[in-house]
Formats: sequence, structure tokens, C-alpha cells
Amino acid sequence: MIDLHTHSAASDGDLTPVQLVEFAVQRGLSAFALTDHDTIAGLLDAETAAKRRGIRFIPGVELEIQTESFDGDEVYTKIPPVKGEFHLLGLNITKILPEFTAELAYLKAAREKRNLLILEKMREAGIEASYEEIAACAGGGIIGRPHFGAYLIKRRVVRSIKQAFDRYLGKGRPFYAPRAGVEFSRALELIHRAGGRAVLAHPMSLYLSWGRLPDYIACLAVNGLDGIEAWHPTAIPNACRRLESLGRDLGLGISAGSDFHGSARPERRLGISSGGRKIGDEFLAVIDS
Repeated sequence: MIDLHTHSAASDGDLTPVQLVEFAVQRGLSAFALTDHDTIAGLLDAETAAKRRGIRFIPGVELEIQTESFDGDEVYTKIPPVKGEFHLLGLNITKILPEFTAELAYLKAAREKRNLLILEKMREAGIEASYEEIAACAGGGIIGRPHFGAYLIKRRVVRSIKQAFDRYLGKGRPFYAPRAGVEFSRALELIHRAGGRAVLAHPMSLYLSWGRLPDYIACLAVNGLDGIEAWHPTAIPNACRRLESLGRDLGLGISAGSDFHGSARPERRLGISSGGRKIGDEFLAVIDS
């Protein structure tokens, strides 16, 4: 097995990068990518541990792509907006330039601003919380919406992270707040200059109908997209097969991942994707070809 989409405590997972390597070894993986949200903070530790344990490590990142206005500014983009969320994986990024780290620093500041806005919305709804309490749920890592979800579970407002997103934190829900992302062409430039491959993460999260999704992904491909994460645990197997076929028709590389986070999302198992499918090493072609 391999896995091309995982998260550590450097973003919103609950295992440190070193612990994630150890768990990947225990699970029998031969290779995995660390793709934390908008940060590369865990890559060095994971790479060092992976070399020591003899497992192939693929340095990566998951970037938020901006498709909506933020702080009143209109988004310039060659692609139309979507109802859902647009995430882009950068796989095998091996040459991190200062402009890449500067962009990540901007995203970190924007994330903190967004977190404070979510906290304000919670308080307005009568749910008292301090930023320190939310930070405690993150265990010292980057604070994100899953940690607000964990706090809502702690306060018995919801029973699960999924319920927290469905009712409060997802796009269009009461506690949702937009956040700054990277413009698509800029994200492609950063990933490619880092030597990586740009892969559309969990395409179904774009919330586009099957009537629109093929043309949308075709537009991304024309503008420089390298691959598509056809296999993801939030999509049913039939949808994954359709995405894989679409990707191949468009000449895109095909990727697969678990989007592993640890105990926060226990249904996502390292090395396993949609329908319990083990992620085989044939998917390494997305970065090796």
C-alpha cells in the first residue's frame, strides 16, 4: 500500500510527522506523502524519520484555492467559482523557494484571522469559548475548523466532526467564514517551480453536478493541472471510477489518498481509500511519469 494524501499535527492531524511515519510503517506502507494544509512545517521531520525507517517519503502540501471574494476583494481567476471548496495537492515538492514560504506565511496569517471570525460567530450564537480553548483542541498545531468541531463535541453541541461541519462549519453554514487562498494559476506556478505535480484534491468537494464537473476539470487541465485525486474516501466507488476515467480521457495523472487525519476522522484509514480499496503503488505514476 501507499498513500498520497495524509495530514499530521503540523496542520489538523493528531499524529506528529514522526509518529505518522511510524504508523505508516506499522500499516505496511511502502510510500506515503505528507500533505498538510498550507504548511510545509512537518516535511523535514517526516523525511528524516522516513529515511531512518526505510519508507519512501513524498513531500507535499495541500493548498486552499481561492474561488470567492475575501475581505471585499474580487478574486481574479481564469476559472469560474464553485459552491464547494477547491483544494490543490502539491506532490513531490523538492525545491522550496522563498516565494513559496512567503505565500504560506500569508495563508497562515489569513487562517488566524478566519479562526477569530469563526470564534466570534460561535459566541454570537451563545457558545462561549476562548481562543486558548480552541488551541488546546489543536494540541499545539495549526488551528483549523476540525478543532472548532472538536470543541463543539466537547461542549456537547454536536456528536461528531461530520455533524459539526454539516450543521455549523461547512460552507454556507452559520459558523462558516471565507478565508484567503491562492489563485489557481499562482498555485500551479509555485508547485511547478518547487518541482512538484499539481493534483486536484477530492474533486467531489467542489460540489459541482456531473453535468458541470467534466467541463470544469477540463478547464483546469487546459490551464496546467497535472493530476486528479480520483480515489478519495468521501466519494463512493462508482464516482471514483468515473473520475478516474475522466482524468485519463483528459490526459491527467490519477492519484489516490486516504486524507488521513487520525482520531479526529477515524473513518479515514491510512493506505485505504473509497470503498475500502487499498491504495496500490500503481498510483505513484502520478509523480513518477
